Amino acid sequence: EMQLVESGGGLVQAGGSLRLSCAASGFNYDGWAIGWFRQAPGKEREWVACFDESNTDYAFSVKGRFAASSNKAINTIYLTMNSLKPEDTAVYYCAVGCNSVAVLTWGRGTQVTVSA
Repeated sequence: EMQLVESGGGLVQAGGSLRLSCAASGFNYDGWAIGWFRQAPGKEREWVACFDESNTDYAFSVKGRFAASSNKAINTIYLTMNSLKPEDTAVYYCAVGCNSVAVLTWGRGTQVTVSA
C-alpha cells in the first residue's frame, strides 16, 4: 500500500525557512511524480510543486523561494521553503501525482504557519 507521511511543519516568522519532509512507504518514490499541495483556511487546495528525479515545476507564487529535493536512501522527498510569507500559511500535503484530480495517494498534511 502506498503511504506518504509529511513532517516538518511549524510556526515561523515571515522571512524564515522550513523544510518539509514526505516519507514514502510501500513503494519507491523514484519513478513517480510527487506533488506538493497546500490548503489555506477557507480556500481550495492548490498545487505548489511537482517533483521527479529529472525535473521540478513550481507554482508562480513559490518559484524562487521553494525547492524540492529527495533522498533515495530513505525514500523521502523534501520541500525547502525560504523567504516565507504570511500568505504561505496552510496545511501542506504531498501526494503521488501532480494533478489533484488524479492523485493516487495523499499524505495527511503538516501545518505551516507564518507570522507577520
